[in-house]
Amino acid sequence: MAFPTIPLRRHVPVWLIPMLWTLAFGLWGLSRQNSVWRDEAATWNVAQRSTAEIWHMLGNVDVVHGCYYLLMHVLFEIFGPGTTTLRLPSVLATAVAAACVTVIGQRLANAWAGLAGGLTFGLLPAVQFYLQEGRPYALVAAGCGVSTMLLVTLLQGRAHLSRWAAYGSTVLICGLLNWLSLMILLAHFMTLAWIRVPRCVWARWLVASVVASACVSPLILFSESQSAQVSWIPPLTWHMLIGPTVLLVIGGVGALLDQPEAGRLSLASVGLPLLAVPQLGLIALSLIQPLFLDRYILFSMLGLALLIGGIVESARKAAQPRSATASAWVLPVVVAVAMVALLPQSLAKRSPKSRVDDVLAVASDVQRMKKSATAVLFVPSARRDTKSVSPEAFAGLHDIALAESPEQSGTLKGVEAGPSQIRSAMLRQRRLVLVTDATSVAKPVTAERDRTKIKVLKRYFTAIADEQVRGRRVTVYKRYAPAR
Repeated sequence: MAFPTIPLRRHVPVWLIPMLWTLAFGLWGLSRQNSVWRDEAATWNVAQRSTAEIWHMLGNVDVVHGCYYLLMHVLFEIFGPGTTTLRLPSVLATAVAAACVTVIGQRLANAWAGLAGGLTFGLLPAVQFYLQEGRPYALVAAGCGVSTMLLVTLLQGRAHLSRWAAYGSTVLICGLLNWLSLMILLAHFMTLAWIRVPRCVWARWLVASVVASACVSPLILFSESQSAQVSWIPPLTWHMLIGPTVLLVIGGVGALLDQPEAGRLSLASVGLPLLAVPQLGLIALSLIQPLFLDRYILFSMLGLALLIGGIVESARKAAQPRSATASAWVLPVVVAVAMVALLPQSLAKRSPKSRVDDVLAVASDVQRMKKSATAVLFVPSARRDTKSVSPEAFAGLHDIALAESPEQSGTLKGVEAGPSQIRSAMLRQRRLVLVTDATSVAKPVTAERDRTKIKVLKRYFTAIADEQVRGRRVTVYKRYAPAR
């Protein structure tokens, strides 16, 4: 007796199960013990600025995230700042992406291949990490899932102009959230070429793709002027290719097991390009300019989930002739084993230790330790994000190195005074607080202003209190030597 697919389809929409499954994964440990790390602190900081201040900042920095910041500004205005408001959009977006994987898998194979793929998506380690991240990458993945679902719908004969318009609009929105997501067009191009679509389909797809790309192109061109923002990304090395290689091997196995007919839309023809093109494309771009960060192509996990869904369905079909009961238990067993195997990672990703630092924890230390101190310093100046997120913790402390605030300067970290002005301001203090990186993650100081801060502290001050917590360090210094 075959696995009972009909009752499932009649009583429960198949896509609803992975959506609720992924939503539950996202709500589990959402606050990460009330921790916020530096990347999320940037979102928190900018979202609380006025619209005019955000526009001012985008002219100088982070224009690639402009649409996301404006969205989060609206949400912070409506619901107030907090870790739930910060991360819930990513949770909801990932749940939508899981539903899209399910629908695509169901249309290309059957309900159980779709269900397996949708459940897999929420379990993937990379997805679990960005599932609870106050950044735009999960939203991009959801948009790419919707655009791929629309393309499959169009290729299966429901080719209304409104759907082509929706497809192009979705690609455009993804491009505005992260222009690297336009690589999905190349993935879709590979799918169209694979199944040899007629010229009329090519024409409509090209119109939608060109219009979407043209609308995103001003953002791409303008963001080039801010490319220094990604100068910290290390050059591509061989060990960085291990992860993509493993993913492509798994995807390749799924594509081989699918064994589609020539020219037929299938899990392989959709899933393999969706996985391989972003991975290989980012590697190619990183040979020109270092950009290799998995979060930029999180949407490629849609393809991996589809192909893994196909692998699970192949196992179910292989077991079916021998035992209908055994075939019925293939998917539940696979999911249960995966959950148990990934439980340590799942727990780790919901811990503050999963990120390099925590700006909220260090703010609590500042509030507790500042006592009679009158000034605060940040090394490097980017650690001012702690003050931006928790200004109340710094009440009574004068930011003596700051010449122009982040809001006034249209930057994330503000503009600091020159080294000589900073030195003079420090020597006027009797006790001050330094916020910097913990020893385990600190990098060598390179900026002249920061070197001046460290030199003055070593020569004229002595540390009287020191705490390190979750990647950040707070030290209280007392003046002991006269200036010379």
